[in-house]
Order: sequence, then structure tokens, then C-alpha cells
Amino acid sequence: MASSSSLAVRELPLFPLPELVLFPGAHLPLHIFEFRYRIMMNTVLQGDRRFGVLMTDPETGQPARIGCCAEILHCQRLPDDRMKMLTLGQQRFRVLDYVREKPYRVGLVEWIEDQPTEQDLENLVVEVDQLLRDVVRLSAKLTSRKVELPSNIPDLPLELSYWIASNLYDAADEQQALLEIQDTGSRLEREAEILTTTRNHLAARTALKDVLE
Repeated sequence: MASSSSLAVRELPLFPLPELVLFPGAHLPLHIFEFRYRIMMNTVLQGDRRFGVLMTDPETGQPARIGCCAEILHCQRLPDDRMKMLTLGQQRFRVLDYVREKPYRVGLVEWIEDQPTEQDLENLVVEVDQLLRDVVRLSAKLTSRKVELPSNIPDLPLELSYWIASNLYDAADEQQALLEIQDTGSRLEREAEILTTTRNHLAARTALKDVLE
């Protein structure tokens, strides 16, 4: 048991981002211009192309303890040593300790996963999917614009819960809370609550718009 848990702990360079939460399976484009992070990315590119993304509090500058590992898929070097890169969210991690602060922060992290569940989540997946479609339909009606969901929305509970969480807008604190949940059903239930509130709000605004028109 000790050996398997020790394998799950590693050092990981950490990239703080104010009010941005990365989820497994989500793409994150980055523009690297700060000198210390150019050093970091050059080191990462020479290794396994992985680093940790942590949301930071914009007021205190304090990073969260739970983040998501990102893998560099593509890197374009610009003439002045800046970099444009596309990364993909991989597994989540918890920071156990900081092993270095300069020139960039490196953490000792452990990987975390959702707990296995016996719960049948099929009905919850159907409910969340319908709520999502209701929100998109009402948004389109309210803005008089065509809004379509992508065709590749995941239908598996875990992947769907990450997809919805990563597509919430202007809700970094809520996203961070969803990232930290380690139970797929609980994450989907919270997302159902968020989507229900959003749907009801949009429905009320749409009804008002219909009356005024």
C-alpha cells in the first residue's frame, strides 16, 4: 500500500492563474511572457510536458490547494522568447507542500480521483443534459441569436460533470468548488442546481421580453 501511494506523489511545477480553473479534458491556450514562466515552460518541454494549474485568489494572491495538471500539446515560440501554447487538462492534484519558490513555484503533489460509486447516475445525467439544453435554448431566445451545443458533449457521468464545470462562465469560485468535489454524483447534483437556477432566471427574463414585445 505504501509503495502505490508513494507512486502517486511527485514534484510538479505550478502555474498560478487568477480566477481560472482548469478541468480534466478541457483545452487551455496560454501566452507565456513572464521571464520566470518562460524558464519553467522550457524546463517542462524538456521533461514530460506537464505542469500544474492552480487558481489564485485575485485579492490575496493565494493559490488554491487543489488544481489540475496540464499537458502541453503544442508550443509556438515567438521571436522575443514569448510562447503561445495549447494545453490539455489531465488529472487533478492536491498540493501537499512547496519544495521550491524560485524562480517559479514547485509543489509536492498527490493525484486525486473521484471515489468509486455504486450509485446509478444515468437519471442524473439525463436531467443535467436536459437542463443544459434548456439553458442554451432560452439563451438563444433571449439574445435572438443562434446558440448551439457542440456535438461532442460527453455522455459518461464523470466526463460530463467536468465538461459542464469547465463551461460555466464568470464563476471561478464555483468552478473551484466543483473541481475539489471527489464524488461524481455530488458534482452532477450541484451542477443540476446551478443549471436549474440559471434556467429559471432565463425563463423569467424571456417571459418579460415576450410581454414587452
